[in-house]
Amino acid sequence: MLRLLIDHDLDHVILRGLLQRIPDLDAITAFEAGLSDAPDPELLAWAAKEGRVIVTHDHRTMPHHAADLMEAGETIAGVIIIPRRLAIRRVLDDLEMIVSCSEVSEWWNIVQRLPL
Repeated sequence: MLRLLIDHDLDHVILRGLLQRIPDLDAITAFEAGLSDAPDPELLAWAAKEGRVIVTHDHRTMPHHAADLMEAGETIAGVIIIPRRLAIRRVLDDLEMIVSCSEVSEWWNIVQRLPL
């Protein structure tokens, strides 16, 4: 099961819904990790070190920072980008499948936008 880092911009309705579907979900928010004001490269580095895939709404800067790190030879633990306009049910269906059926090694250096 994937371990997640929930970016500070993610709608917490999504996190609560995912926790209802997966009670033993291993997710930490950026706030809980002391990273609520951290820039994207710092979040990406921390997530890689901890083996946590980042879940975010940030489609503008996060993919670019991830690409910059990968081009520099760094490894990221993965990023899942959720469009704000995507229906919550679809988001939860996709995230539940991803989290339940994936291992972190499958997400190294992957940036994935939902829907699947």
